[in-house]
Amino acid sequence: MDKPISNSEIKKDQFKKWIKLSLIPIGLVLLFLILRSLLSSSASSDDFRIASLEYGEMENSISASGLVLPSYEIMINSPITADIKAVYFRNGDKVKKGDIIMELDAISTKLTYEQLKDELELKKNNVSLLKLQYDKNLLDLEADDTIKGLQVQNLSSLLKDEQKLQSIGGSSDENLEQAKMRLEIAKWEKKKLENELVYRKRSLAKEKRNLELEVNIQEKRLKELSQKVEESQVKANQDGVITRVNKSLGKKVNEGQELVRIANLSAYKIEASYSDLHSGKVKVGMEVKVRINKTDIKGHIESILPEIENNTLKCNIVLEDDSHVLLRPNMRVEVFIISSKKEKALRVLNGPAFNGGIQQNVFVVKDGYAIRQKVKIGITNLDYVEIIGDLKAGDKIIISNMTEYEHLSKLKLSE
Repeated sequence: MDKPISNSEIKKDQFKKWIKLSLIPIGLVLLFLILRSLLSSSASSDDFRIASLEYGEMENSISASGLVLPSYEIMINSPITADIKAVYFRNGDKVKKGDIIMELDAISTKLTYEQLKDELELKKNNVSLLKLQYDKNLLDLEADDTIKGLQVQNLSSLLKDEQKLQSIGGSSDENLEQAKMRLEIAKWEKKKLENELVYRKRSLAKEKRNLELEVNIQEKRLKELSQKVEESQVKANQDGVITRVNKSLGKKVNEGQELVRIANLSAYKIEASYSDLHSGKVKVGMEVKVRINKTDIKGHIESILPEIENNTLKCNIVLEDDSHVLLRPNMRVEVFIISSKKEKALRVLNGPAFNGGIQQNVFVVKDGYAIRQKVKIGITNLDYVEIIGDLKAGDKIIISNMTEYEHLSKLKLSE
C-alpha cells in the first residue's frame, strides 16, 4: 500500500514546477537582450542623418496657417436701384480700366431725371418772374415815396402860408393846427413808405436767394442723376482680376449693393490664423516668415482682428516682397510669427532625434563612435534646434530617430 503524500511535499513540487516555467521566459528575454546588444552595438553611418553644430541666429516662432490674398480689392456698388440687364465678365476674368463689366436697366432713373429737369426749368422761370416782380415792386415803392415826398414839400409850403396869414390875422389858429397835422401825417406816411421800401428790398432779395438755392440744389441733383445713369454701365475703375461679380440677370439690386470686386494681383498680403492660446504673445509689428516651397518671404503683422472664431485669431501680414513670383491668390502657406530671437546660438538642423523635451540624450559622433550625451534644448523651430551643454561648433550629432539605440551608451559606426 502506497504511502500518502503530504501537503508540504505537494506544495514543494508545485513551486519547483513554477520556478522552471518562469525561467523559460526570463531566459528568452535575456537571450533577446544579449542578441540585441550584440547586433545593435554597431551600425553603418550611412543609416543616419548626421549634422554639424554651428553658431547662427535662432528664432522662436509661433506657427500659423496663412491664406494669400490680393493686397487690396475694390468694390463697385450699384449706383441706382435697378435690374441687372447684362453681364459681360465672369469671376477670374482679367479687366482693364474702363471695360464695361455689366449694365443696369436705368429706365426709372432716366424718367426721374427728365422729371427733375422739367421742374428745374419751372424753378428757373419762377426766379425770372420773381426778379421782374421784385423790380416792379421796388419801382412802385420808390415812385410812391417820391410822390409822398412832394406831398410833404407841398404841405410844408401850405403850413408856412398859414403861419403868414395868421401873423396878419388872415387865418385862425384852428386852420394852422390842421395844416401842421396834415404835414405831420404826410411825414409819417413817407417814413412808412421808406420802411416798406427797405423791408421789400430785403425780403424780396431773400425770396429770390431761396429760389436760386432751390435751383442750385436741383441742378446738383440732376448732375448726380446724370452720373448715375452713366454709371448704369458698370465699368472697371482699375486694371485687375474680377474676384466676384453678380451674374443674376434680371435680378433687382438696391442702390449701394455690391456688384463687382476687382483685385489687384500685382501685390499680395497674408491673412494668418493662429491659436488663441498665443493671444498675449502676438503683437502688431512682430516679424513674420511666410514659407512657400522652402522659400521664406519676410513680413510683419499690420493688424490683429479682435474676433475669436473656433479658438483661433486672425491677423493681417504685410510682406516685404508683396509681388514675389511664388505668390498666388487663395494659396495656403505656412506662417511663422517670430516671438523671440537670439543672434548667436549653438544650433543644429532639426530632425526626428529631438522629441521636444527640455533635456534629452543625443548621440555625438566622434572617432568612429556615436556616444550618448545628455544636453539641454533651447530655442526650437522648424529648421533648427539650439543645443546648450558641453558641445561646441563643429561637433557632429545624429539627428535621426535613435529610439532603437537609447539603451546604448556607445554605438560603433562603420563606414
